[in-house]
Amino acid sequence: MLTFEQKQGIIESFSELTKKEISLKRLNYHFMDSLYEKTIVVEKLHPNGNGFVFVGDLLRYEEEANDKGLVNIRDYDEQRLREIIEDAIQYLSEEEDKQEPIVEIWQSRDNVQLTLAFEQRSWNVYHGENLEEAFGTYEAAKEYLLEEGFRKKN
Repeated sequence: MLTFEQKQGIIESFSELTKKEISLKRLNYHFMDSLYEKTIVVEKLHPNGNGFVFVGDLLRYEEEANDKGLVNIRDYDEQRLREIIEDAIQYLSEEEDKQEPIVEIWQSRDNVQLTLAFEQRSWNVYHGENLEEAFGTYEAAKEYLLEEGFRKKN
């Protein structure tokens, strides 16, 4: 586990974040260029090593995030901490509506076709108009489709 000082050093290496001291010697780090009302990326970083990063509804973190979209970073190593902060900043920097849709057709040996579409920060697998599965990364969606016997149609 990283110490408070180590976490603080990693977080402060992100020049786009602004530190604000709060009660009980805790720190918040704000992303002032957020396109949304939410600006806090790192919340309640405590000298005991506890703290949270806001990831909203990013599917990549759905198993770790609480109902407020916060992930506890107490046991994170440097690489994971950097990745989650980068993801949080990107999340608060993107306008959902301006993303170009990405659509791929996948087919099984039995000629069953599924559609893989990148929509609203997730990779969705459709059978016709019905949503079958949703994934936080392309790699996870691709792995699922390959395991189910589908191949990308050219």
